[in-house]
Amino acid sequence: MIRHLYIFVLLFLLTGCIREEQFENSPQGNFEALWKIMDEGYCFFEYKEIDWDAVYRKYEPMITEDMSQDGLFEVLGNMLAELKDGHVNLYSASDMSRYWSWHEDYPRNFDILTIENRYLGNSYRIAGGMKYTILSDNIGYVYYEDFSRAVGEGNLDEMLAYFAPCNGIIFDVRDNGGGTLTYAERIAARFTNEKVHTGYIMHKTGPGHNQFSQPKPVYVEPSNRIRWQKPVAVLTNRSAYSTTNEFANIMRYMPNAVLIGDRTGGGAGLPFTSELPNGWGVRFSASPHLDAEKKHIEFGIEPDIKVDLTSLTKHDDIIEEARKILKNMQ
Repeated sequence: MIRHLYIFVLLFLLTGCIREEQFENSPQGNFEALWKIMDEGYCFFEYKEIDWDAVYRKYEPMITEDMSQDGLFEVLGNMLAELKDGHVNLYSASDMSRYWSWHEDYPRNFDILTIENRYLGNSYRIAGGMKYTILSDNIGYVYYEDFSRAVGEGNLDEMLAYFAPCNGIIFDVRDNGGGTLTYAERIAARFTNEKVHTGYIMHKTGPGHNQFSQPKPVYVEPSNRIRWQKPVAVLTNRSAYSTTNEFANIMRYMPNAVLIGDRTGGGAGLPFTSELPNGWGVRFSASPHLDAEKKHIEFGIEPDIKVDLTSLTKHDDIIEEARKILKNMQ
């Protein structure tokens, strides 16, 4: 979810700050390797107030030399779940550990059948992963379900030109689990006429839990193509994660933009990958992204207007509230 430059810098810094240490390919060795990788590379220990040494003491007694691979995977996966981070995963040939409570423990506030049947209908347009149409009250509606699906400049030109007669746009990113930050910035650049400061990023500079570079400012530049000058409502829920979380953060700094729905799921750490002695892969958050006030957004972005769904068959309360708000912003 970050630019190639950031990835290069991160790779350089992490190569230097994670110590080279050999561990045996045994249950104990793989446990020690995983704990060490996270101890030196994970970026949210201080913010989340996690006692990683206490986690070691909790799980180390569960490791035995004759335990099965499935048993080892379960213990290691449970240890990683202590971080409460959807960007932290353990990968074997047969399974992937995951922490999904960031959205599973909350109301979903989204129903795709209602979107398709009541709002998109049968004549919506599709461009670069975006499905869009004009609603009966002259409000443009866009549903973008995956930031991994490419959005080109031409796609945005065509869509915004199509919406030219509209009084506002609803940009729905609920249930969008993230993807490529480039597309988030490309879309956001169509909603500002000026350079906008949207946050900061930091990188690990050493193995200590609080060893980071100075915060580097992040900006979004206005597009030199068609830009939207009227109100826009961004719809979010708990399943808006990772790049979608960052998109919500960016859009709240845009003029004429309002966030409506539920708090996003979070996921503000740039993921990095490593490997255990037995070949299992591990992904973890390595570089924290902050908002423009230097506050963490790892646990999500609050909407400007909180709305929950009360009906899953007749209408979508969040869309209906957005329509009302956009009319009042005209």
